[in-house]
Amino acid sequence: MSTERQENERPAKLTPQARQQNLGALLQEFGQTREAIENELAKVVVGQKDAIRQIFAAIFTRGHCLLEGVPGLAKTLTVSTIAKILDVKFRRVQFTPDLTPSDITGSTVLEEDGQGRRSFRFVEGPVFTNILLADEINRTPPKTQSALLQAMQEREVTVGGDTYKLPEPFLVVATQNPIDQEGTYPLPEAQLDRFMFNVKIDYPTLEEEEKILTATTRGETAEPARLLNPKILLGMQRLVSSVAVSQYIIQYATRLVRATRPTDPSSPEFIRDLVDFGAGPRAGQYLVNGGKAFAAMDGRFSVSIEDVKAAAVPVLRKRVGANFQAQAEGMTTDKIVLKLLDTVPTPPIEKYAR
Repeated sequence: MSTERQENERPAKLTPQARQQNLGALLQEFGQTREAIENELAKVVVGQKDAIRQIFAAIFTRGHCLLEGVPGLAKTLTVSTIAKILDVKFRRVQFTPDLTPSDITGSTVLEEDGQGRRSFRFVEGPVFTNILLADEINRTPPKTQSALLQAMQEREVTVGGDTYKLPEPFLVVATQNPIDQEGTYPLPEAQLDRFMFNVKIDYPTLEEEEKILTATTRGETAEPARLLNPKILLGMQRLVSSVAVSQYIIQYATRLVRATRPTDPSSPEFIRDLVDFGAGPRAGQYLVNGGKAFAAMDGRFSVSIEDVKAAAVPVLRKRVGANFQAQAEGMTTDKIVLKLLDTVPTPPIEKYAR
């Protein structure tokens, strides 16, 4: 092929305006796809709109998610149905006190062939999937919980000195019962920090509960449609990462995270009185990425302050340590974060000379 022909067959470079229009069209389609997914999910799961929106935001930004609520609130059903709609490989592990790390990551076994020759073979554990549901993760001791740390951070596991890559996309959705219930183990702080969102699953409203009882007691079942596949999901994750974030948003996320630290000069007085420790830099990363997801899910190609605020509670919920004084005053971590959102000012907008 001649050089002239190669030049003619090269795609023309898009102007910045054309690229923005193309991105806008893709994000509009993204928002429509997200709406279709939520409609399919609503056939099976009643209510929990805020929680579902946060779960999807984590999925679209390759983040792991921790769902917390009392038993019977359809946490497992929600995750398994989402996996069906996305049409990705899904595995569920029921965490129990006798579960071992190799039950999650896999193990190396010694095999013997028909000729008497022996060799080692790695048997993959349930972590080799696209969506791993770690059900009741706080029912197992910390040693087994920590088996997920490398998988969650590096997306790989090391067994017997060999490292194995996990499939893409990969994310962990864990469910957790309230810590004051019998037979539970608190998750280590290092592991909690690997979860992008801590999503609270609350009780349904009166109307929602009546709808749940009507559907389940009549034996009504709905099969959601499979709308995506792993390749399409990876493309959607890349699209979310391309959403624009201005320096103004970066500054606000930074101020918000630093204000959670009682030792920081910028923290409000109530933080110094009610908080033992604040969030680290990873919280700021998750605030920005969560803002990207919320913007993309609405079909917008830039992050707003409201997008960051929408991500603040699920991101900071487990990263701000309320002390005994806060408990005595009835100030939960959620209330502290909401008060912080009302207190921390937005950065000043720079004025440019004409």
